[in-house]
Amino acid sequence: MANNKYYHIGFGIEDLGKSPPTIALLSGDPQRSQLIAQSYLQSVRLLSENRGLNSYLGILPNGRVLLSATSGMGAPSLSIVVNELIQVGIRLIIRVGTCGSIQEHVPVGSIVITNAALCRQGAANDIAPVEYPAAADPFLTVALVKAAQALKVNHHVGITASVDTFYEGQERRDSAHPYLLRSLSGITEEYRRLNILNYEMECGTLFKMASVYGFRAGCVCGVVAQRTVGEEVIVEQKSIAVDNAIQVAVQTALQWEEPM
Repeated sequence: MANNKYYHIGFGIEDLGKSPPTIALLSGDPQRSQLIAQSYLQSVRLLSENRGLNSYLGILPNGRVLLSATSGMGAPSLSIVVNELIQVGIRLIIRVGTCGSIQEHVPVGSIVITNAALCRQGAANDIAPVEYPAAADPFLTVALVKAAQALKVNHHVGITASVDTFYEGQERRDSAHPYLLRSLSGITEEYRRLNILNYEMECGTLFKMASVYGFRAGCVCGVVAQRTVGEEVIVEQKSIAVDNAIQVAVQTALQWEEPM
């Protein structure tokens, strides 16, 4: 850490003011982090744009200070950001992401609230053994569900396949190089039969970090692809899915009360 700023996130504890945040909404996309800050927070201040990991400090309508931060794509990048966020005092992280549904009853535009992850990520193996559970904080998961219900957002709760790669690991053949390892051929159908709801690329590592390092973590993702139909992201409905996920995460942060 140089000049009291952490090397990757680009800011330090001193930059967070007299009432530093303990809650962060963490997005893979820096534009989503900016959207959250500009649309839902007051007195917004840009903390850093270092390495494209944009971070914003702002205030919710109830006066709670909130951090809207960027993890970058994939678990290795997220693991770096989360490690540094914990060191500046963050104690609760909600991942606000996008995902691809692998179940017919989980449509594009809806959201998935992950209660646990099938974690197939190399970064997670540096945090805890393969067999170590990747589970969301139960109190935070319930809070996300209650927020979705209050907002009347079409939501689904269940297990997510959290994998390292967008193309190979999610068995994309038509939109990528057609070669797949034999171990990945047919993996989507296998996961479907295991009642896994969706694919994404970060939450498994986030959940393991939370359990090992002692903070709360949850995940809400907007569904932007329906893998029972095709591989492509449905761009026309992406903004709806993302807005739904953001609103649920913000409402949860706004109403969060630490369990007794």
